[in-house]
Amino acid sequence: MQIKSVIRILGLLLMLFSLAIIPPIIVSLIYQDNETWSFFYAGILIFVSGLLLWLPAAQAKTDLKLRDGFIIVVLFWFVLSTFASLPMLLSESLNITITNAIFESISGLTTTGATILNEIDTLPESILFYRQYLQWLGGLGIIVLAVAVLPMLGVGGMQLYKAEVAGPIKNKITPRITETAKWLWVVYLSMTFLCGLSYYLAGMTIFDSICHSFSTIAIGGFSTHNESFGFYNNQWIELVAIFFMIGAGLNFSLHYLAFKNRSINPYRDDNESYSFIFITIFISILTILYVYQINSEISFREIIKNIFYAVSISTTTGFTNANYFNYVGFLPILLILFSFIGGLCGLNSWRHESYKSNFIA
Repeated sequence: MQIKSVIRILGLLLMLFSLAIIPPIIVSLIYQDNETWSFFYAGILIFVSGLLLWLPAAQAKTDLKLRDGFIIVVLFWFVLSTFASLPMLLSESLNITITNAIFESISGLTTTGATILNEIDTLPESILFYRQYLQWLGGLGIIVLAVAVLPMLGVGGMQLYKAEVAGPIKNKITPRITETAKWLWVVYLSMTFLCGLSYYLAGMTIFDSICHSFSTIAIGGFSTHNESFGFYNNQWIELVAIFFMIGAGLNFSLHYLAFKNRSINPYRDDNESYSFIFITIFISILTILYVYQINSEISFREIIKNIFYAVSISTTTGFTNANYFNYVGFLPILLILFSFIGGLCGLNSWRHESYKSNFIA
């Protein structure tokens, strides 16, 4: 193992992540929520720590083996989760322990969506933005972002990419691995923009639409309100969420291929996406039938609410509305079991070998 190279790249990744503190600082300045210095000090600490790791190993070789890539990815997620907690730890408005701050940052970066925070509605806007932002960065993987940038710093990214990315997305969709990473982020950014715009047009504020687009495309589930989507009680917002949760649950490389080829064949010929959409529709219908059995006068609004919750659970997003309190009997357990299917990755197979060859090429 090339220890110096590993340390060098860890330092570079930390310095790269320090730049991610800039957007929350801008949000804090816009809303004047008194958290600017918390993020500024955290950004400086992260950058200096990365610099101190990088300097002693600055001249280390850059050629990495696959095992070096695995070690870097594992170590970086531990290191990143710790340093990403600094803004929350330094925040006077949160006043939380080190353990809770690290828990919140890990939950965000891994898009788990669990939280230890209470009274979310009263938190400063920059903290709310930062939580959602962490999920967005973790949704596609900050390592994939780094792969697109590191070649400019003299570091190859193929081993990092192989170690970070699970499942069928691991195959290159362009001849160069850096181009693959860049195109995946183009798709990710485009979907985020469209999702945020749709939320805004459906009735969310600009701030909430941006924040929820982050957690929707990352299928993470953080919200800027205690009641999550129940706060809005808006069927159009829920319809937007349903569409983009399903889109975010599909393979992003398929979105790229569909756009590139101007065809839906990538979705049709992919067994994983075919099965995922079928299961999602099945769960939604099952949920509606279950509710209809309880109340035969179910309204269109109630149908949307129940589809929203079924899709949220089956895609492991975790957004909630008021409906889940009303579920009794077998349905809650069944939805949780289906969430295991939605959380699976890497079970893709191909119906046509010729299409697979085109995909890798």
